[in-house]
Amino acid sequence: MAIHETLKQSIPDALRAHDEVRLRTLRSLVTMMTNEVVAKKRKPDEFLADEEALAVLRRAASQRKDSIGQFEKASRLDLAEPEKAELVIIESYLPKMMSREEIEAIAKAKMAELGITSKADGGKFTGMLMKELRGKADGGEVKAVVDGLLT
Repeated sequence: MAIHETLKQSIPDALRAHDEVRLRTLRSLVTMMTNEVVAKKRKPDEFLADEEALAVLRRAASQRKDSIGQFEKASRLDLAEPEKAELVIIESYLPKMMSREEIEAIAKAKMAELGITSKADGGKFTGMLMKELRGKADGGEVKAVVDGLLT
């Protein structure tokens, strides 16, 4: 079953369980996905393909992380806690990201294959690596690994 469809069908379960945080998060995600469908000039009752749905989920997770950072910076932990709870739910629908060690192993192999040794090629190399690891690894983590290898 598609991710979008799974999210939509999880709403009644959250209602029955009286899980307000899960319900609020699921409704928010389904709304974001419906808006994405409409933005792509398709009918609102259609479902997104899994790749498109994952992009929406990643965007939602990124928004929550940004909010948490801003709230904590402003010492508003009362506002950061609900965002953290929503982030946990969103991440449960995302595929597991690669660890730093796994990224490093792939980056070293790719560097040897392409013969990259200078920091000047770092940007292009990071871009190529991100294309290969798209959806499997966090971009910030990939950049940190590449910077560490090229120093």
